[in-house]
Amino acid sequence: MSGFRPGVRLGIDVGTARVGVARCDRDGLLATPVETVPRASGDPVARVVEIARELEVVEIVVGLPISLAGRETASTADARDFARGVAAASALPVRLLDERLTTVTANDALRRSGRSQRGSRSIVDQVAAVVLLQQALDVEKRTGLPAGQPVLPEE
Repeated sequence: MSGFRPGVRLGIDVGTARVGVARCDRDGLLATPVETVPRASGDPVARVVEIARELEVVEIVVGLPISLAGRETASTADARDFARGVAAASALPVRLLDERLTTVTANDALRRSGRSQRGSRSIVDQVAAVVLLQQALDVEKRTGLPAGQPVLPEE
């Protein structure tokens, strides 16, 4: 595990209706679900920042939804805006990580566990955040470098 920076991290899956939040342990061994934050009620950026403070995180990884063809979409711009908002409100390092197929992987895992897609809506974003964060942890352990691109609040 040389080169791995210890500390709790958050993984964030930004959806149009909900934001999935996951966390890892201090040693980065395992990502686990935390919460699904509705986008329509309140301020989801403020809630993510509050969770980060409660868990004393050292970094936040936000999924960047890029199309399978490698193009940016309206969802990509939304995730970038959300990440900039979190960076500005938290003063924590925030990184964007390509999240292609994380929601597909999350839905597949839930289906294999016997949950219907309709019954999984409330947690699929959390599971996608877990998949995203676990990918980031695995990349850092393998390469010794943080995964993704840093976000600057004023970008």
